[in-house]
Amino acid sequence: MAETESVIGTPDSAPDAAEAEERPKGRRRIVALFVVAVLAYLIDLGSKIVVVEKLEGREPIKVIGDLLRFEAIRNPGAAFGMGEAFTIVFTCIAAAVIVVIVRLARKLYSLPWAIALGLLLGGALGNLTDRLFRSPGVFEGAVVDFIAPAHFAVFNLADSAIVCGGILIVILSFRGLDPDGTVHKD
Repeated sequence: MAETESVIGTPDSAPDAAEAEERPKGRRRIVALFVVAVLAYLIDLGSKIVVVEKLEGREPIKVIGDLLRFEAIRNPGAAFGMGEAFTIVFTCIAAAVIVVIVRLARKLYSLPWAIALGLLLGGALGNLTDRLFRSPGVFEGAVVDFIAPAHFAVFNLADSAIVCGGILIVILSFRGLDPDGTVHKD
């Protein structure tokens, strides 16, 4: 009888209730995306402030023998210092990534995707902030890098967030999970 009552209930109330249940679910995912992005951004920004204040112009700090050191460098290019003449292009790419993520957020119903996109957004904002506000000038600023593993490129926490977000997106894609929360088996 309870089933009959719920089926017979007012026809207008059922769709509204279903929509109301979906809306908070979507909002929570958007909030998660922005919380992760803000945390990634603030941790990156804080680390760069400390590095510029305490490490720039000084000898590198050995963290794990010769395997890992902290060394402040300014990188006007991309990974491995490539593309130094294209700083404005990297600035535009970072801005475009931010716009795409913000637009995608409206359709976001998956928590893992929210975390992955939040990491990408926070990292992109971190490096974009350097490109906009660090010397030599707007759209030409050099990114502060400081994590220097042996035989590898020097990078920062924004780069780490971007890479971790990218890896998570690849994993989610291989598992068939879409940003809207649907799962497909291809």
